[in-house]
Amino acid sequence: MPKSQTNPAWDVVLDLQTVGTGALHERLKRALRAAIRSGRIATGATLPSSRALALDLGCSRWAVTEAYAQLTAEGYLEARSGSGTRVRWVDTAHGADVGVPRPSRPSVRMDLAPGLPDLRAFPRARWAAALRTVTANAAVTELGYVAPFGHHELRTVLVDYLQRSRAATASGAQLMVTTGTTSAVGRLCQALVSAGHRSVAVDDPGWPRLADAVREAGLEPVPVGVDDQGLRVADLEAHPGTRAVLTAPAHQFPHGVVLTAERRAALLGWAHRVDGLVLEDDYDAEFRYDRSPVSTMQGMDARRVVLLGSLSKTLSPALRIGWMLVPARWADTLRRSETAPSLPPTLDQLAFARLLTSGAYDRHLRKARRAFRTRRDLLVAELAQRLPACEVSGVAAGLHLVVHLPEGTHTSAMVREAETHGVHVVDLDRYRAGGSGPPALVLGYGNITDALVPEAVSILGDIFAAQRA
Repeated sequence: MPKSQTNPAWDVVLDLQTVGTGALHERLKRALRAAIRSGRIATGATLPSSRALALDLGCSRWAVTEAYAQLTAEGYLEARSGSGTRVRWVDTAHGADVGVPRPSRPSVRMDLAPGLPDLRAFPRARWAAALRTVTANAAVTELGYVAPFGHHELRTVLVDYLQRSRAATASGAQLMVTTGTTSAVGRLCQALVSAGHRSVAVDDPGWPRLADAVREAGLEPVPVGVDDQGLRVADLEAHPGTRAVLTAPAHQFPHGVVLTAERRAALLGWAHRVDGLVLEDDYDAEFRYDRSPVSTMQGMDARRVVLLGSLSKTLSPALRIGWMLVPARWADTLRRSETAPSLPPTLDQLAFARLLTSGAYDRHLRKARRAFRTRRDLLVAELAQRLPACEVSGVAAGLHLVVHLPEGTHTSAMVREAETHGVHVVDLDRYRAGGSGPPALVLGYGNITDALVPEAVSILGDIFAAQRA
């Protein structure tokens, strides 16, 4: 039977042996009623035709039509001419449709949380065209298993792109495709464990998921503070057993600062002195508004630095495409790993390679950079008007900024109250290893429309004023 109806319920198992005794149509009625009330058959689902269900159950069609008719009379089903029999029952005791999960929090209408690009701006047409082209033209051999470290075509063009746009170097390094920065950190940490490492220094505050990836690989994440010049490199001396550091020199999250030239030199000097490794998270590096993007540390020393990047902030995290440019000796260690790496599908890798070679990816970034700069300017202006007592930092690059609140502000209460008004913001404490510090909010502007920015900031301003009253 065709299954084109909306929300069909063709595969629900009806056990007629567990619903008591009696005539078949009575047992079928009880089984269907129980499946509807439990949510296994959701409101709006289309049931099989009486003929199809009778065939599946090995019974007469009459038994099915009787059960359907009785449940229709009871309000569980409705028969629509030309569209079959559908479930209409609503769980009035809980005020929600059966089978539809109730939201755990108010719906977010204005998303000011960091971590996402503008998902509405994803270049669907260009991506679909690239995917169609590579699917039509891919050699038969490319439809087999994925190459262990990524398709050679993507690796080749991506190295060229990183050398051109990020001043990276392929000399003494090898590029490996990943499913994102977090997975790359996990793989690198496993290699560090095999080389005898026991810990990795991480930015504090920083992305918790990266610290979790370090921990899950069997290493201890060691928080190292960040100030207005970036990672406090001198603080690494307090951890003599730590010989690897994970940091974001071009745009630290969440403070948004750039690691200064002096500290870059100091960090590379530390890595040489302890025979260490720097894991360079190239976070948000493509989006800089006050000058050209800051170049990579990897380009300064390919033997001591791994460059990590992904498409999660430039296109979409749904693509799960990332990369790491790895020093040759660590690439050899990764190759000897017994764990097979997780990789993006080959056709997706080839589609991205086509965007790179055609210039479509560069054009997308230029367009996105202009749009984000306009949105950033709007957000900063609205904050200056609605929260004039609050300092704003981290505005020079990226897709988020930090709003520093006066001492005594209950930031967590502001976050909860904003949520009730459909505004999603994040407390800076969420990213601190110690869990507490001067009050501040981290506001992302990647995934909110320009039109909603004034309303969102107005709500935050009202909440802040009410708390200070």
